[in-house]
Amino acid sequence: MRSTYHEDFVDLFHRHFDRLFRYIHRLCGEKELAADIAQDAFLRLYRRGSPPDSPEAWLITVGTNLLRNARSGASRRHRLLEWARTRDGLPEAWRAAPPDADLEPGDRVRSALARMPERERCLLLLRAEGYRYRDMAAVLGVHDASVGTLLARAKKMFREFYEETIDAPR
Repeated sequence: MRSTYHEDFVDLFHRHFDRLFRYIHRLCGEKELAADIAQDAFLRLYRRGSPPDSPEAWLITVGTNLLRNARSGASRRHRLLEWARTRDGLPEAWRAAPPDADLEPGDRVRSALARMPERERCLLLLRAEGYRYRDMAAVLGVHDASVGTLLARAKKMFREFYEETIDAPR
């Protein structure tokens, strides 16, 4: 009797998960990250729907790439969080840009952001970069539960400033 893809996958998982986990763990030195990456690699294999020619090599390649992406994302996240902590990450032109009806849409966005208080501007920029509420709360030094309300206020403030640049007399 021929086995199903699911059964083959379960067998492959039991035979190779520990090894892939140990490999990733040795590369990164972080147990939780290694477990997440190994699980993600197997999840991707399962979603693939059919086994590759060399499942072991495929899993190691995917695991290595996922680790590389995680490190890159963590580095980018760290730089952005540091930028937000310094409160001085915007170019001078963004801080001092006057509202101007002749601005292009991107310039209007920058102008509206420049007129906002620092905390609200940081919230919007961090959210635009895909940060979670927990990350934003840590940067701003507020409780996680406050972020939703603060973000809603920041969005409202942004819309008002943005609309002022559109409605300004030409």
